[in-house]
Amino acid sequence: MTHCLAAVVSLVVLAAPAIAARPPNIVHIIADDVGYDDVGCYGAPKIKTPNIDKLAAEGVRFTSFYAPSPTCTPSRMAMLTGCYAERTGVARVLFPNDNIGISDREITIAQLLKQHGYATALIGKWHLGCQPQFLPTRHGFDSFYGIPYPNDHGPERTKSNGQTEPFPPIPLYRDERIVEQPAKLAECPDRFTDEAIKFITANKDRPFYLHLANVETHTPWFVAKRWEGHSADGAYGDAVESLDWTVGQVMETLKKLDLEGSTLVVFNSDNGPLWQRAAELEKIYGKYGTVDTSRPHLLRGGKYQARLEGGTRVPMIARWPGKIAEGQTCGELAMGFDLFNTFAGVAGANVPSDRIIDGKDILPLMRGDAGAKSPHDSFYYYQHFHLMAVRDAAGMKLMLADGPRAAKDHFEMYDVLRDPGEAKDVIESQAEAMKRLQEVAAKARKDLGDDRKGMPGENRRQAAVAGDKPVVAP
Repeated sequence: MTHCLAAVVSLVVLAAPAIAARPPNIVHIIADDVGYDDVGCYGAPKIKTPNIDKLAAEGVRFTSFYAPSPTCTPSRMAMLTGCYAERTGVARVLFPNDNIGISDREITIAQLLKQHGYATALIGKWHLGCQPQFLPTRHGFDSFYGIPYPNDHGPERTKSNGQTEPFPPIPLYRDERIVEQPAKLAECPDRFTDEAIKFITANKDRPFYLHLANVETHTPWFVAKRWEGHSADGAYGDAVESLDWTVGQVMETLKKLDLEGSTLVVFNSDNGPLWQRAAELEKIYGKYGTVDTSRPHLLRGGKYQARLEGGTRVPMIARWPGKIAEGQTCGELAMGFDLFNTFAGVAGANVPSDRIIDGKDILPLMRGDAGAKSPHDSFYYYQHFHLMAVRDAAGMKLMLADGPRAAKDHFEMYDVLRDPGEAKDVIESQAEAMKRLQEVAAKARKDLGDDRKGMPGENRRQAAVAGDKPVVAP
């Protein structure tokens, strides 16, 4: 009897470390085209986001976090692979008539986590290629429920990407099968929220990774009827407040299932907001595609341009009770591709060593560790394969060109920590910083290239190509 009891105790002791060693769940919520100060805790004057604000109050809010690109596809490519999108070869927005996408040679964070026992799901927008070989289920996600590209890439758009025939109606996928076409876009936010809750609930007893990519804050700003007119900031504000509700539903689910302490939640935007009016969008979508250019913003510029801060500097919040202290603000330099390394680190997965990975583990910054500093000494502002600016960790930023087609550099310099609105050009008084940042630009061009300068870069990889012609949904 004594021997049996000892054996049982021994088994319990041996089992305890395995239980304690269970890695945390990871919920990554990606806002689409939401600007730096378009949520309450970053200073939105009219849009109300109590759930996102609560996330920040219970965790850390980053103020120098950069989307790796000012447009959707390359920014998402970077977050999922840990690399500048230019390194992966996919550096522009992909459309339904494109036959390029994420390469099988790339390793996504979903693949790394799946190898470590995680259940993985992508809910919402994908946008890394719409051919079968590019779908999320071919790149580490157990399941996919969503649309393969943005909600404005339907047949109503006739002047995009050199198209010679209309785009197909936007499909809604369940894994690799189209379950609805055209997708009922105004219903998608609620459906995606329900799907997220089901996924979390079904996997509560094992580690999971949820990549929840909202669609309603991307034009057209279609939302459920209950959200129309809800905001004091027009159709766009309604969409952001709808997204905030989704965040609240996810957090309530984690609380209900007693998963809060074992779940790292990260919220960030994929790039800056629309900031200029577009006649085509207004003609097609009316108020759901009309930008209010009178809306104030702390940062200059926005989506589609990488030269000004508004294109890539975005909100990012992280929450993990017991690991991340409440009510923190972090001003250290960090980027979207750092989430690859950070998620891998908390899961106990090894970052690939057979390729260049640009990301770094920023968990010390999230936790607010004493003396923690940015693991980066610089950031490259790329637009497609054009280098538009460079920034150092101290906040000095050198602008290189007026636009992506400018053959010659036109230098301006700003201290974007003290002057985030880039109001005062300090280049005349910063000769030493000018020289240092020109060296950073030269390093970037050697590494990743600069098509403005006819430089291909030494370390670019290739996007994948699906056949001779694109294959689109019927």
